[in-house]
Amino acid sequence: MSRTALRICPLCEATCGLVLTVEGTAVTAARGDRDDVFSRGFVCPKGASFGAVDSDPDRLRTPLVRRDGELREATWEEAFDAVAAGVRPVVERYGPHAVGVVLGNPNVHTVAGALYPNLLLGALGTRSLFTASTLDQMPKHVSSGLLFGDANAIPVPDLDRTDHLLLIGANPLESNGSLCTAPDFPGRLKALKARGGTLTVVDPRRTRTAKLADRHVAIRPGADALLLAAMVHVLYAEDLVDLGALAPHVTGVGEVEAAVRDFTPEAVAAACDVDAGVTRALARELAAAPTAAVYGRIGSCTVPHGTLASWLVDVLNILTGNLDRPGGALFPQAATDRTPRPAGPGRGFALGRWHSRVSGHPEAKGELPLSALAEEIDTVTDAGEPVRALLTIAANPVLSAPDGNRLDKALDSLDFMVSVDPYLNETSRHAHVVLPPPPPAQSPHHDFAFNTLAVRNQVRYTRPAVPLEPGRTAETEILARLTLAVGGMHGTDPAAVDAMVIEQTLAKSVREPHSPVHGRDPGELTARLTGENGPERRLDLMLRLGPYGDSFGARPDGLNLERLLAHPHGIDLGPLRPRLPQPLKTRSGKVELLPGPIASDLPRLRRALAEAGRPAGLVLVGRRHLRSNNSWMHNIPALTGGSNRCTVHLHPEDAARLGVGEGQPVRVKGAGGEVTAPAEITDTVRSGVVSLPHGWGHDRPGVRQTHAATDPGVNVNQLLDGSLLDPLSGNAVLNGVPVTLTPLTGAQL
Repeated sequence: MSRTALRICPLCEATCGLVLTVEGTAVTAARGDRDDVFSRGFVCPKGASFGAVDSDPDRLRTPLVRRDGELREATWEEAFDAVAAGVRPVVERYGPHAVGVVLGNPNVHTVAGALYPNLLLGALGTRSLFTASTLDQMPKHVSSGLLFGDANAIPVPDLDRTDHLLLIGANPLESNGSLCTAPDFPGRLKALKARGGTLTVVDPRRTRTAKLADRHVAIRPGADALLLAAMVHVLYAEDLVDLGALAPHVTGVGEVEAAVRDFTPEAVAAACDVDAGVTRALARELAAAPTAAVYGRIGSCTVPHGTLASWLVDVLNILTGNLDRPGGALFPQAATDRTPRPAGPGRGFALGRWHSRVSGHPEAKGELPLSALAEEIDTVTDAGEPVRALLTIAANPVLSAPDGNRLDKALDSLDFMVSVDPYLNETSRHAHVVLPPPPPAQSPHHDFAFNTLAVRNQVRYTRPAVPLEPGRTAETEILARLTLAVGGMHGTDPAAVDAMVIEQTLAKSVREPHSPVHGRDPGELTARLTGENGPERRLDLMLRLGPYGDSFGARPDGLNLERLLAHPHGIDLGPLRPRLPQPLKTRSGKVELLPGPIASDLPRLRRALAEAGRPAGLVLVGRRHLRSNNSWMHNIPALTGGSNRCTVHLHPEDAARLGVGEGQPVRVKGAGGEVTAPAEITDTVRSGVVSLPHGWGHDRPGVRQTHAATDPGVNVNQLLDGSLLDPLSGNAVLNGVPVTLTPLTGAQL
């Protein structure tokens, strides 16, 4: 007999509400939840395929432990015994930094991935942290940290109220949004146009989003910061700067005017391949709109000047008075945010508190560049021990990071490796222990991270749609036990981890003068917490202490877990609202418009003006498909095939010049290697540019992803050698890199 269950989709950043059809313990169908307070019934192909993702037969069901060189099934007790025996000796002999941790993108899509990694890092005491953030979004964290004093204070466009939206390097009709959580992004853009608003897209490809735009500017890849700087120049030159209500909260306005003096529209025109008149029009239209927002994403981050581009996005929003106002770009307020502290100066944001051992890359937000992981493992220096043990959690850097071949070899040289992953993939196949989390239907869901980036304040929580099947262990317990095993407390009850967090959080909260529970008894507060387990009690704690919380009974109408569970489709907390100066944590207590590290990096951008001639060859850009999310989805038949193919997009002019025919195999070569894939000739990519999708390359031995292996594609990141990084953020440069392309004939294949 079938039943229905609610579930928030964990397959992309849109966080849509789903209604699952469940037969016994199997999810047989999924549709959008029309009563969901945020998504209102919207669902994309990934969400509709939830059941297929959940029941993939290649998902691991029991732990694997390497014995006699082979990964074999083991009990959970045997697996954690092996973890403790493998990791602790490395820490004790070589120190904590000899243990690396890699966190992949899926961590921000799960309750466990939000609640436990920081505890794991604390238990290890390691600085060798690498995450997917340095492959996509770290420039935005760094620019926000420098501007606002908080790397997680990221303003998002107020999509539902803006009159003018400028997207640069973003394709939300395919990605569903990124660092901007917005179910039905396509519908929101269409609503913008329907109410008379304007949509402008800057992108070297005529994407689905660009096709919807009122104006599409096909910029040369990698020139985003130059175009944005020229727009800022126009605002000053034409007396269009108007901070409005922001003025008391901003310093450095005059300094920015001097800093962009050289970036005239004429000076950047050749480098951007954008006419000076178009650049002026972009700036004037932005300034003239009643409300406006500039939004830049992965295309503007994964370039040589990614942090400068991310900074300039917010500079434009600030100089036009559109930061922190309805219809502009605002700071969301999530229900599990920390108790808002009084406005005033903070500690600020620092870069480079430590550096990578081999190349000396500065840390950013506590992370080292994932591009540097291979050299941190395989290179011996006098600067300290190499990484000898590695923990990867929901990460597949062999495919996602540059030069996967080198990393592939480096992983084989590790003393010990642990992977928390549902698949035996290109990375986890190297592990000595693999710990598989259960399918998403057997896990709870709350969006701790994405609600801090949502275009409307709301809160939702769904318990597991089906119970854990026998032999499975909850992902929260896996990460709690892993924390204990690597921290020298193997065998301790994993519930002790959550109890410790609750105890420490309340002990601190009752001491803080601005806390809603200041001066109260921590024991009495602990006793009031509800929930079926430690993770739910921690969620209840965060809700009660958060900005909408009940403050443990002091605000009877406030949030707690019990009230949230009584609203299974979520609770709407209203539109985004102005919050300045409260979110600012800079030392001045104001928006610091020209931070020192930014000013120091601007000469590098000026030097790019000297390289304004058209590149002699082709440059590479990535792309994604609505049915893909990095390397997650290629093992699901319903999400592959059709237009979701690993092909080289090539403009007809370039194809004719090189003698390439439709479907002909072509060899693409870059600094890190070469790949061969069929050509797809299309005018959706501008001339001089080729495009390959990321997340493919499922052809390595030992991988257990049956369907993905039938059409493996190629790993675009193998074209990169990992040496190109944005210096401020350590983000990999994945777009705008030079490549050569050669058509292949039968004899060459």
